[in-house]
Amino acid sequence: QRAQAGEEEYQEYYRMYPDRTMPDAFERSIAAVFPDELPGCFSYNNRIRKWVWTSFYNYQWDLNYENPVVFNRMMEEMLFLANRGVEVLRLDAVAFVWKRLGTGCQNLPEAHTIIQAFNAITSIVAPAMVFKSEAIVHPDEVKKYIREDECELSYNPQLMALLWEALATRDVRVLRKAMQKGFPIPSGCSWVNYVRCHDDIGWGFADDEVKAVGFNPADHRRFLNRFYTGKFEGTFARGLPFQEDARTGEARVSGTCASLAGLERALELKDAEEIDFAVARILLLHGIIMTIGGIPLIYLGDELGMVNNYDYESDPDKIGDSRWIHRFPFDWENAENRTDSETVTGRIYQGLLQLAQLRRQNLAFTRAETDIVDTGNHHVFGYFRNHENRTAFVVANFSEREQAVEAWRLRQLGLRKTMIDLVSGRTIIAARQLILEPYQFMVLSRFM
Repeated sequence: QRAQAGEEEYQEYYRMYPDRTMPDAFERSIAAVFPDELPGCFSYNNRIRKWVWTSFYNYQWDLNYENPVVFNRMMEEMLFLANRGVEVLRLDAVAFVWKRLGTGCQNLPEAHTIIQAFNAITSIVAPAMVFKSEAIVHPDEVKKYIREDECELSYNPQLMALLWEALATRDVRVLRKAMQKGFPIPSGCSWVNYVRCHDDIGWGFADDEVKAVGFNPADHRRFLNRFYTGKFEGTFARGLPFQEDARTGEARVSGTCASLAGLERALELKDAEEIDFAVARILLLHGIIMTIGGIPLIYLGDELGMVNNYDYESDPDKIGDSRWIHRFPFDWENAENRTDSETVTGRIYQGLLQLAQLRRQNLAFTRAETDIVDTGNHHVFGYFRNHENRTAFVVANFSEREQAVEAWRLRQLGLRKTMIDLVSGRTIIAARQLILEPYQFMVLSRFM
C-alpha cells in the first residue's frame, strides 16, 4: 500500500520500471507462467504509472532481493512466525527469487544463496523451525533446494505427476526410472508426497525417462492431457484443462483425486465394477504416498472421495480458472458417511485410516531407506523399505487386470515364497507367482 502511495523506500522493495525498456529486455529470455492470465511477466500499475514485475498475477509483486532491506524484513517476518510457534515454513516459488538480465530468471545461484542465508539465521535463533520448498520446476532443479542448509522438506511434484501418468498408461516404467534417479535425497531431509493439491497437475517429469521407454515426450504429454480431460476414448477420468494451448495441445489438468481416478464417471454410470476400480485407484495412490518414504499430504476432501464441483462456472470471478473445480467448500454432510463402510465415502475413508495405521505401526515406514526395484512386470510398481532389521516390500498393480510377479524374480529380490500382506492380513504363498488383483496394493512382510 505504501509503495502504491508513491513512497520510494517501499517501491524499492519490488521491481518496477517507468517504461517498457527493461521489461522488454527481460522478457526476451523469460517465459510467462500463466500466459492466459498475464501475457508476460510485468503488469502496468496506473496508480504509480510504473511496470511492476508480477511473475504470477498482477496482485502478486515479485520482491527485489537486490535490496538488502528486503532480506532483513523477510527475515524479521520469519522469526516473528517462529515466535508464534510455527515449526515448518513454506518457501513459495523459490525458483523465482532472483532475477538476472539475459537468463530465464529461474533457479539462479543467488536464489540458493538467499535461502542458505535464511537457513543459517534460523538455525541459530529458531533451530526448531525448518523450511519446505515449493519449486514446480524440472525435477533436477527441485532436488537442488533439498539440503540441510537450505530446505529440509520439499514437495514432490514429480512423484505426483508420475503416479497419474502410470494410472493412465497402466505402465510403471517411467515412474520407476524417474524415482530410481530422483527419489534419493540427503539424509536429514524429507519429501512431502501428495496425490492432489489446490493447484493443477503439470506433467513436469524429465523427457529422458519418457524417451527411455520409447515414448515421444510431447506426444505423451498430449495423450495425458486428453486422457485426464475425458477426450481419450476409454478414459475413466473426468478433469478439465488448465492454461490450454489449443495450437500445441499443451495444458495442465484440474480435477479432484476422485474424479480423475474415475469415481465421478462410475457413479454417474451406476457401474458397481467401475466404482470398485475407482476406489481401488484412490487407495493405491494414497498407499504409495503413505509408504514410499517422506511425509504424506492428503488434500482436504480426498479422504471422502469428493468429486468435481462445477458451481464455479456460474461465478464470473472464477469461471476462467478451471482449478476452482477442485477448490470448493468441504462437504460436511457427506463427511457423516465416513464411518459407514457400506458407502463409497466410508470405503475410501476407512481404507485411508487403515493405511495410516499400517504406516504408524511398522518401523519400516519410519526413517527407512527406499529401494525402488524392477518387478519384472511393467504394470507392477515395487520398492523395499528398510529400517535396521525391519523390511517391507511394497507392490502396486497399476492395471485393471490381474497381474503376476514371477517367483524367480521374487527369489532374486531376496524374498521367500511365504509372506504376509499387511494390508489384507492374508498369508501369501508365491510358489510360482505373486498374483495381484486389479489395482491391488500390497505391503509384504519379508521373510529371509
